[in-house]
Amino acid sequence: MSFLCWSEGEKVLKVNRINKKFQPDCSRVIIKPHIPKDEMRIKRLVARVLDMNEEIAKSVLTNVIQSFACRHKNIWSAFEQNYDKIKEFIPQNITVSNTKRALLGAYFSMEYSVQAAAFFNPSIVPHPDQNNLEEGSLRFILSFRSVGEGHISSIEFRSGCVDKNCNFTFDNAGHYAECACTVNNQCQGTVLSDYEVQFSCNQELSEKVIYPMAKCDCNGIEDARFVKFVDDDSDVTYYATYTAYDGVNISPQLLETKDFINFKMSKLEGEFSKNKGMALFPRKISGKYVMVSRVDGENLYIMTSDDIHCWQNATFLREPENAWEFVQIGNCGSPIETDYGWILLTHGVGPMRQYCIGITLLDIDEPSKVLNNMIEPLIIPTEEEREGYVPNVVYSCGAIVHKDNLVIPYAMSDTCSGIITTSVSELFTNTEIMPSKFQSPFKQGVSTLCS
Repeated sequence: MSFLCWSEGEKVLKVNRINKKFQPDCSRVIIKPHIPKDEMRIKRLVARVLDMNEEIAKSVLTNVIQSFACRHKNIWSAFEQNYDKIKEFIPQNITVSNTKRALLGAYFSMEYSVQAAAFFNPSIVPHPDQNNLEEGSLRFILSFRSVGEGHISSIEFRSGCVDKNCNFTFDNAGHYAECACTVNNQCQGTVLSDYEVQFSCNQELSEKVIYPMAKCDCNGIEDARFVKFVDDDSDVTYYATYTAYDGVNISPQLLETKDFINFKMSKLEGEFSKNKGMALFPRKISGKYVMVSRVDGENLYIMTSDDIHCWQNATFLREPENAWEFVQIGNCGSPIETDYGWILLTHGVGPMRQYCIGITLLDIDEPSKVLNNMIEPLIIPTEEEREGYVPNVVYSCGAIVHKDNLVIPYAMSDTCSGIITTSVSELFTNTEIMPSKFQSPFKQGVSTLCS
């Protein structure tokens, strides 16, 4: 399906929506701890289970396994992990049978539907494994923000391939969904911001759920912007900037992984590590890490640093200048390197809080220099896409270029997700849509916030 996003006379730009929607699925459940905050309640529940007749305990556990084991790949392991979280409340003179260990784990567990509310705000990166593909094809990983009960956000993944003609195939999602295990952290509640999680090597990518594990993100890991980062020595690391939410405050965080099995989460420091929507460039520029951000909640900035975890410098990039973005602008993921310059997808907020997606083109060597700016949005919510949890919103957390195709996964009204493609060459040769010469509306002397 195609539609014309904008036209001027005979000049048009085609934006193609592929025939695939990623809908929230309530059956995607994980096992998470269900532990009362009141220690006396924990002790009373432990005592009730320990006082049970062993045969009755076996019968109750059998019923639990018969009812829930088919919904989880490693239910016994989950029960053991949650038993470990409360074993300090077991009297020292008591020997707990294997049956009651598992049963205690079950009593202090609960199912959580990670996608009950939404499956949205996707990003896309090349898969680490590009073996055994047809010539001109690319294997990719999609990340999504999953939202469940209490509006708590997690990260999930899907995968697939796009061929040389920009035809998509998608791998089937696994039946199960499982959380990672924390590494070197004994108790979820004591982790402030920095932690590591690990999945089993035999887990399918689509089974993996990165669920909040720290105080800073206890109410959500939001809007992860994944990027394949290539260092000066050609070493590859996948980074994602995301927003940690504790129910009151937000803080920018950084995720890093090389294999999508082991993940490290850490807090971003520095005067300009604030607000939402930081996105890392895919390589260093002039020897420095570079970020695009929105430190004031309204305008775009470029930040540079010698330390990927600390951001002390920010330079003003651009403010809202088109009617569809007058309220505020932000990025829709990491900039993409092309022969034309850095493609920076932006979201703009206009009348009635409608979100649209556009493009700003940045200079390759000096990304603080704007070369071009799309006059009209590239993506506007269609009638079908404007209905949802948050109406009138299209949003992305990251795109890629494959051959001549700009591939943009995007969310529809904070509910579900899809993918659009458009031609890069047509975009930059259509001067009515992307002006051939950018005229800066800013006065001299206001472009630098901090140097």
